[in-house]
Amino acid sequence: MMFFVYMLASQPHGTLYVGMTDDLIRRMWEHKMKLVPGFTAKYGVDRLVWFEAHQTREAAWRRERQIKEWKRAWKIELIERDNPQWIDLYPSFSP
Repeated sequence: MMFFVYMLASQPHGTLYVGMTDDLIRRMWEHKMKLVPGFTAKYGVDRLVWFEAHQTREAAWRRERQIKEWKRAWKIELIERDNPQWIDLYPSFSP
């Protein structure tokens, strides 16, 4: 089983959200459908702009915590390194 750390954005350079899951496709669908009330549903943060896979839940949890503590500029740099156009990666995602 793989574990994923991911970042969502409301739009390019918009509101950001960092999360972790063991099922990125299901979790993204939940974000897109606003099935879980909270921050992402309230602010329309549902564009998958960055993710990485980890072998263990612990490794993914540590990475999520690390990124959540980062300055916004560092998060933007991480996104733009691999996704400079801030394209929603969800439609083409295949784990």
